[in-house]
Amino acid sequence: MSIRDIPLHELDRRPAHEHEHEHDGERACMNRRQFLLASGSVVSLSALPGLALAAPLHALRADYPRVRIGRLSALKPGEPVTFNYPYPNVRNMLVKLGAPAGAGVGADSDVVAFNQQCTHMGGPLDGSYKPAHQVLGPCPLHLTTFDLTRHGMVVSGHGTESLPQILLETQGDEIYAVGVLGLIWGYSANLGGRRA
Repeated sequence: MSIRDIPLHELDRRPAHEHEHEHDGERACMNRRQFLLASGSVVSLSALPGLALAAPLHALRADYPRVRIGRLSALKPGEPVTFNYPYPNVRNMLVKLGAPAGAGVGADSDVVAFNQQCTHMGGPLDGSYKPAHQVLGPCPLHLTTFDLTRHGMVVSGHGTESLPQILLETQGDEIYAVGVLGLIWGYSANLGGRRA
C-alpha cells in the first residue's frame, strides 16, 4: 500500500513511523498539522505587506525604579512586610515563604513579593496571607485565592489572572524591588498609566 492510497482523513490517525519514509527515504506528503502550520506562516506574513522587509521588532521594556524594600536578615518565615511600589499608593507585601517559589530570591529562593489587590475587582488582600498554605486570600469580594509559590496564580475564586508579582533582586543582605510581572489592578499601565 502506498501513502498515496491512504485517504487524507486516515493519514493523521496512523502512527508517524508507518508513513514517514515510504518513498525511498523521503516523505511523500505532509500531514495536516504540518500543512496548516506552514500555510499559516505564509498567510500571516503575506497579509502584512512589507513586514518581511521591515526592521526587526523589539519588545517594549518598562524602566521600573530600583527601590530598596528590606533586608533578608530581617525577614521571619510567614510574617509579611508591607511596602509601596511602584507608586506610593500601590500596596504590596514581601514575605519569606519557607518553601522555594517562582522568582524567589535569597539562599532558599523563598522570598517573594506581590501586589495586595485582587486581579478580579481590586478587592483588598491585606492581612489575608495564610502561611500554612503559602496563599494570599481569599479576597473579601468573591473569594479569589492566589498561590504565592507559583507566581501568584489563581487557586480558586472568580479571578482569572495571576496576582502581580513584584520582581526582586538582592545585593548582599539588601532586597530591591525592580519591576512588576503582571498589570496592577486599576491601572492602564504599571508605569505612566492612569488609575481607572
